[in-house]
Amino acid sequence: MSEAPAAPRGVSADPARARGIDLLLKPPAPRAGWRLLPARVGAMCAVELQKLRHDRTELYTRAVQPALWLLIFGQTFTRIRAIPTGGIPYVDYLAPGIIAQSAMFIAIFYGIQIIWERDAGVLNKLLVTPTPRSALITGKAFAAGVKSLVQAVVVLLIAALLGVALTWNPLKLIAVAAIVVLGSAFFSCLSMTIAGIVLSRDRLMGIGQAITMPLFFGSNALYPVSVMPGWLQAVSTANPLSYEVDALRGLLLGTPHHLASDFAVLLVAAALGVTAASALLGRLAR
Repeated sequence: MSEAPAAPRGVSADPARARGIDLLLKPPAPRAGWRLLPARVGAMCAVELQKLRHDRTELYTRAVQPALWLLIFGQTFTRIRAIPTGGIPYVDYLAPGIIAQSAMFIAIFYGIQIIWERDAGVLNKLLVTPTPRSALITGKAFAAGVKSLVQAVVVLLIAALLGVALTWNPLKLIAVAAIVVLGSAFFSCLSMTIAGIVLSRDRLMGIGQAITMPLFFGSNALYPVSVMPGWLQAVSTANPLSYEVDALRGLLLGTPHHLASDFAVLLVAAALGVTAASALLGRLAR
């Protein structure tokens, strides 16, 4: 019997291994990648929860700032009654804004993690998997949402201890969770988009610190839009944080709100954020 011809040098003689190399070299089918989206999102969320379980220091330290806002700022302005709140105590009015602020502060620096993954070589490994870039970004965005949800629970507990009259309706709390996740998804994608532009942790940290307070003070988290000057009202209208706060305030306190439009704006903002961050993800891997 004649022997099979030897494989050329550099080519595997194992057909299974050769097929594996071909799959790595061949661009993945888009549908195959999208089928992995739920698994990718779940994996990213599980990673964030594992981090919190093994190291609760971050959870405790991040609870300090919202506690100070509610205990000092909220209690003080409740006494002086300087801000119109529609007849509810100012600390009650403030609590949903602090939930949104805490979630934003977590998400807005999420791009630092993706730069770290690039420096550690993890990002390049993720990009050669069959998962589309948009699915990777979506997974990271919802992981930021899970992390923000934990922070939101902490703020809700602090607010409850202060006697804030929040709703405990399960359906409304589920809606609150969805709003927090969508808002965090947008701000984390904004951070990852900036990371794809600046390509540096130091620059991203500086830009993140520069935009967080304008986003916060340029929203309705601390005061109604009606008391703002005209130019700041325009800023608030274009600020996704305002829509997040409006939805949270309506759900938790029962104040007048536009839940359907708030949800739609946050959904569109998150989708645009995923698109922008996905488009710039390749720049980080170069």
